[in-house]
Amino acid sequence: MSGLIKKFYFSKIIFNMKIYVVDNGGQWTHRQWRVLRDLGAETMIIPNNTPPEKINVNGLVLSGGAARIAWESVKLGMTGEYLDRANFPILGICLSHQFMALHFGGKAGPSGTPEFGKTEISVLKDSPIFRDLPKKFIAWESHNDEIKVLPKDFEIISSSENCKIQGIQHKTKPFFGLQFHPEVEQTEFGNQIFRNFMDICKEFKS
Repeated sequence: MSGLIKKFYFSKIIFNMKIYVVDNGGQWTHRQWRVLRDLGAETMIIPNNTPPEKINVNGLVLSGGAARIAWESVKLGMTGEYLDRANFPILGICLSHQFMALHFGGKAGPSGTPEFGKTEISVLKDSPIFRDLPKKFIAWESHNDEIKVLPKDFEIISSSENCKIQGIQHKTKPFFGLQFHPEVEQTEFGNQIFRNFMDICKEFKS
């Protein structure tokens, strides 16, 4: 395979990744969409009341939002059904990270110390979502709530000084949750995290 053909072939594989962003009311939902678009994914933003049977994708990103997880989770629409019925990878960000834990039997509620601004993240466990990242990096936080109790089928993959559960992954399914915001420019290696998620979707598809 010549270099030019090889470059075209692999760019087509990446471009053919259809990854939608579910809008749960986050202020940076469009940034998530933009990063995926700029990395070559076929992407669009969809409302969180979109029927699951109408979602034909290789992966979903569940956006953050302003709802308080303990008493306003109803505002996340059909997100629970997406998690139950998905046969593709899912990445939940901020509020959706919390909801993922709550939905699968964990607990989430007000943070002991809310985080806003830059925070140092420590990677605790090898994970494909953190592939090619250092063990510590700076990320942008904006949350009043956090995961309090991890569901039994999940494991912690990252933490910070004020938030023990910054990142999670399911033990058998390609589901990942991040408390911080990889889509904003203040987060180091944010594009790499989205690129890793695209790779996860590509590998799952193949």
